[in-house]
Amino acid sequence: MAERALTAVIQEAYIQGISTRSVDDLVKALGMDGISKSQVSRLCEEIDERVHTFLDRPIEGDWPYLWINATYVKVRQNGRIVSVAVIVAVGVNSDGRREVLGMDIGPSEAEPFWTAFLRKLTRRGLRGVKLVISDAHEGIKAAVSKLLCATWRRCRVHFMRNALAHAGKSGRRVVSAFIATAFAQETPEAASRQWRSVADQVRPKLPKLATLMDDAKPDVLAYMTFPREHRAKLHSTNPIERLNGEIKRRTEVVGIFPNEAAITRLIGAILMEQSDEWAVQRARYMTLETMAPVSDNPIVMLSAVTGT
Repeated sequence: MAERALTAVIQEAYIQGISTRSVDDLVKALGMDGISKSQVSRLCEEIDERVHTFLDRPIEGDWPYLWINATYVKVRQNGRIVSVAVIVAVGVNSDGRREVLGMDIGPSEAEPFWTAFLRKLTRRGLRGVKLVISDAHEGIKAAVSKLLCATWRRCRVHFMRNALAHAGKSGRRVVSAFIATAFAQETPEAASRQWRSVADQVRPKLPKLATLMDDAKPDVLAYMTFPREHRAKLHSTNPIERLNGEIKRRTEVVGIFPNEAAITRLIGAILMEQSDEWAVQRARYMTLETMAPVSDNPIVMLSAVTGT
């Protein structure tokens, strides 16, 4: 029993991002001998098994909303230290509940990488996606169109960062307030008209910003065609940002990963932990009643009507 308890403590410490050396110090502080490499290997194998079971599980039901984001970590490859992209997908199903659906590791965020990732998700059962929210990557936009036949939505927060870079320090506050008037509109039509109006107002002095707004309008305002109750959660990748922050906090402790398996082990465990936390929350991320308009599931639509 004591050994199992110690094993659980060591595994949790590892998942929290504590280094192997610190884990060894922790074991010694408990009045026991240090942990050996073979023990570390065995513990890691147990974590790996749980993580892979979680990441490879079947995806059941419809998932109208999908958020995808990437973070970068450093890893040793062939004697060199390189930066790799770790992409994570979070979805909301037709019941309004949120889950981590998958992750993958690749050299960059090019279209083949996004396509392979989405293909894995669809093979595991991902379906019913109506809207995908991410940063502006042509690769993911093309992959979404090809594999999911869903609307792609450019994250509003990321767009604003790009937009304000064209405004100059003195004009950022005014430009931010101007663009915000479009987001404040009640209907897609009103938002589109206001967006064009703002672009035309800034065009004489900030032509690059106006061109950016012209090009980005369909993608940035795509969320406006979805239920009003959902828009605050659809306009950006914020629902996944807190998760990304936790990933960065724990991976910074590691610094440089020895291999990609170690990345999957740590980040996969973080994702599994977060998904479990969401699962035990009583409140849905989005209410069942408001999910009915974006669900293809007749049971969900009937439940919304009957209130059951």
